[in-house]
Amino acid sequence: MNQVVNTKEETLQKIWLSSPHMGGNEQHYVAQAFEQNWIAPLGPNVTGFESDLEQYLGRDSKVAVVSSGTAALHLALILLGIKAGDEVLCQSLTFAASANPIAYQGATPIFIDSEPGTLNISPEFLEIAIKDRLARGKKPKAIVAVHLYGMPYDVEAIHQIALKYDIPVIEDSAEALGSTYKGQACGTFGDFSVLSFNGNKIITTSGGGALVTRSLEHKRQAVFLATQARDPAPHYQHSTIGYNYRMSNISAGIGRGQMEVLDDHVAKRRAMHCFYKNIFKDWMGVRLLQEPTQEYFSNHWLSVLELDTDLPGFDPESLRIHLEKQHIESRPLWKPMHLQPVFKDAPFYGDGTSEKAFSRCLCLPSGSNLGTQERNRIATSLEFFLEEVNLKS
Repeated sequence: MNQVVNTKEETLQKIWLSSPHMGGNEQHYVAQAFEQNWIAPLGPNVTGFESDLEQYLGRDSKVAVVSSGTAALHLALILLGIKAGDEVLCQSLTFAASANPIAYQGATPIFIDSEPGTLNISPEFLEIAIKDRLARGKKPKAIVAVHLYGMPYDVEAIHQIALKYDIPVIEDSAEALGSTYKGQACGTFGDFSVLSFNGNKIITTSGGGALVTRSLEHKRQAVFLATQARDPAPHYQHSTIGYNYRMSNISAGIGRGQMEVLDDHVAKRRAMHCFYKNIFKDWMGVRLLQEPTQEYFSNHWLSVLELDTDLPGFDPESLRIHLEKQHIESRPLWKPMHLQPVFKDAPFYGDGTSEKAFSRCLCLPSGSNLGTQERNRIATSLEFFLEEVNLKS
């Protein structure tokens, strides 16, 4: 990921939004896999990585590691019996992988707007949507709630609503490993929960994910489906449609090494968030997405900046372009799913909070491997941009 950019003035390395950060011991587990010839979607690293995650999450979690967070979410929908014609309530302000598996099943996503405090699924509009779908004779079969950018959603409010209407929750914790709500690990609240180990996540297996459940039988079913649903027979026999979703022993070896530095990565991401707070503390019209109360603990996978002003040239896209000229990567928020062409006909319940966030917010470089030199470049670039519009308080 060390792309070098040549300029007339100097040679600058690209500062990435969130690049992989190795701890050093990953190669030990990978080397063991080569030495033992476990180059397959099974082996000691797979079971070891699952055990590491189960111990980290606690709450009697059962973990099945798979090829991606998307695969994990798809398996959760299958295990909940979601089928063609069903409806699934889904947070709109999220990455497409939260919604796409709903379409895989032939079901219809019902998109729910965000609440302003966390930018996560709004309890108010969630209940409005449930009541309206029930009035139309269609009870939703599941709720997909996302801990956006590592910020926990309002777990208590969302799960009270889910319990009230007897609707299971798929907790999309793809961005929130290491975050907690009231001291409990994100990834342990849902009927099923989803983790991601993509290259840009808090820890990575280069690509991969996990399905979390509290049921050993559900874990067994997930592994069965993820390994092509092969029946117990000496020949290849299949009574159920299966998927090639299992994580390889090589990738799991990387994950085992990454688990050793997970808490350190969380601390460094949170330190990046404090770094930005210090930069912006004296400026008007800018704020960071941060925990609304002490009950929330975010890993701050990505630090999110909101530009709350209508001044010309002082908008997320102008800032993104300014940073890009300095070879610093930033990124707009996820475009809400109800605004995506592929989901243009899906129902949506909300008041425009997610659309406003999309138009006013920008994700800033947040990697746990950013050092003093990179921070100084980021600070200089941000301060120059802010001074151009003179927003000093």
